[in-house]
Amino acid sequence: MAITLGPNQYGKAEVRLVTVRREGSVHHLKDLTVSTSLRGELAATHLTGDNAGVLATDTQKNTVYAFAKEAPVGEIEDFGLRLARHFVGTQDNITGARIKIDEHGWDRIPVGGEPHDHAFSRAGDERRTTAVTIGDGRAWVVSGIDGLTLLKSTGSEFHGFPRDQYTTLAETGDRILATAVTARWRYQGEDVDWARSHGEIRRLMLETFATKHSLSLQQTLYAMGSAVLEARPEVAEVRLSLPNKHHFLVDLSPFGLKNDNEVFYAADRPYGLIEGTILRDDAEDPGPAWDIH
Repeated sequence: MAITLGPNQYGKAEVRLVTVRREGSVHHLKDLTVSTSLRGELAATHLTGDNAGVLATDTQKNTVYAFAKEAPVGEIEDFGLRLARHFVGTQDNITGARIKIDEHGWDRIPVGGEPHDHAFSRAGDERRTTAVTIGDGRAWVVSGIDGLTLLKSTGSEFHGFPRDQYTTLAETGDRILATAVTARWRYQGEDVDWARSHGEIRRLMLETFATKHSLSLQQTLYAMGSAVLEARPEVAEVRLSLPNKHHFLVDLSPFGLKNDNEVFYAADRPYGLIEGTILRDDAEDPGPAWDIH
């Protein structure tokens, strides 16, 4: 039996980075979590412990901080591309790099109806994400959203599903539909206004969720992804993961009360998990660029 070393990578995970850019009394905040992963000719360190080709993960961490000082962070896609190209371009045995970045949003605190210059409040659980991969002379950018919680109180049905001896779920023509969106989309190229594209993709997903009369969360997922591809030519492919955050009617009949879709309890778990990919039929195969988790 032969034993061989398979695919491998290493890096520094979850480097916390906060920058403050000052324009007079107005401050601009960036709050990021950055993870670096390097690939290449790394057999020696695994097989013999020879670290001559291993750029220390601590050095990778320091590089993140230094790059944040040397130039404005800017859009997370651009920051990820700069870091990835630096690692591949300066280390002879590193042939590929992946930089994953989560951006944590902060809102300016309103004071007297105006946003404060340098005081902020955390903007909930939603995060803007990107994963930049450099390798084989190519760059792949996969951006997205995590933790975007959505709910609509009508405009959703679920019926016509198979019933067997284990089925207890009642059919419904009117239900609450709620989910927490995890979305990833793959860009075609780098000539993209990242901030505008992200904002428009987010808007399209929200508007579609709100306006699409849903017969299933699967149908809503497809409609959300299709809306992005139809309107945004810079996007090749969209992947969505939508947990069904169930809201069940409370039985008020023991109290002589009728519950006409007014009183619910929100179930924490278990939950349905609906996932899918929507892509252009001519989209280029990204290979390992999608392997971002």
